[in-house]
Amino acid sequence: MLGLLFDALGMVSFLIPGIGEFSDIIWAPMAGWLMTRLYKGRAGQAAGVITFVEEMLPGLDVIPTFTLMWLYTYVLKGSKAEKFIDAK
Repeated sequence: MLGLLFDALGMVSFLIPGIGEFSDIIWAPMAGWLMTRLYKGRAGQAAGVITFVEEMLPGLDVIPTFTLMWLYTYVLKGSKAEKFIDAK
């Protein structure tokens, strides 16, 4: 749920034309930091950098990085772990 909320906050800049992109200057470092807090380890650090860059570049706010990281962590990585457990 937090990932969806943070993705929605990142897209708010589209609501205010012109001024919205300047809000990304504040949101980008916060989003990167939040990503590293939500997801530990190297994956969280890489996702934090990707989130920061995505939020800083104009027009890329439509990419739901928090949701994509959740899918990676709990669906893609999670399915590999289940296959490993089933194999034993």
